[in-house]
Amino acid sequence: MTDQTRPASAAETGYVQLDELRMYYEVHGDRGDSAPLVLLHGGLFDIDQQFGALIPDLAARRRVIAVDFQGHGRTNDIDRPFSAAAFAGDVSGVLDHLRVRDADIWGFSVGGAVALELAINHPARVRKLIVSSTPFAASGARGSENADAVAAMTVEMIAGTPMQVAYFDKSPHPDRDHLQRLLDKLGATYEHGFPDRTEAEIRAIEAPTLITVGDADMVSLEHAVEFLRLRGGDVNGDLVGVPASHLAVFPGTTHFFGLARTDLVRDVVNGFLDASSA
Repeated sequence: MTDQTRPASAAETGYVQLDELRMYYEVHGDRGDSAPLVLLHGGLFDIDQQFGALIPDLAARRRVIAVDFQGHGRTNDIDRPFSAAAFAGDVSGVLDHLRVRDADIWGFSVGGAVALELAINHPARVRKLIVSSTPFAASGARGSENADAVAAMTVEMIAGTPMQVAYFDKSPHPDRDHLQRLLDKLGATYEHGFPDRTEAEIRAIEAPTLITVGDADMVSLEHAVEFLRLRGGDVNGDLVGVPASHLAVFPGTTHFFGLARTDLVRDVVNGFLDASSA
């Protein structure tokens, strides 16, 4: 089913019916049979807000598939808590619909947790993995400030923000109660649904991994380096070779604006995706 308001740059837009969930997706670019890049946005964002400035350049080099998660953007909400496992199942449903066996997966924040779920529990789906501004365990976040702030969020607190405007413009149910329900579900993810990953799970990921954080992110730099070490990085590359997994720290960058330095982010991501894994 095609969306009549699809972005001008999109080759295809539509919805996949997954039981009660009607999940919105977009496909940009067309690069033959090579593995596509799947984009997974963060909480309270959507495709446009998270990746809109990056998609044209990304799609000039490869096929790009992007989705709106449950309750976000053009996808409806259902009576189900948010969880990495549920969202990963939804993404797999979209890929099955598009007849995509495996792909490069890029997730930001909540989307990064979903990308990790796919890489750990559905490894055949993931060719390369990009995890942006996402700790693999709660201990990697800077204290409890972010969790406390999200748990306390109300519709009135985000009134007039781009997120609130976009929600009422795109959502299948653009009313205050549904938006508050979205905020409440995001707050609950800090207590359940997005589990800590063990060091063994991170080490065992098969896909080469790019980790990105801002230098003023909610994810601590120490945690990002530990993430890299578990993926085989933080070595003397001149002597032992450059590992397949990388870390990028974007300067002057907070969590909320984690992908705002578009040119820098684009070059780092394209370089990682285009590089040989050898």
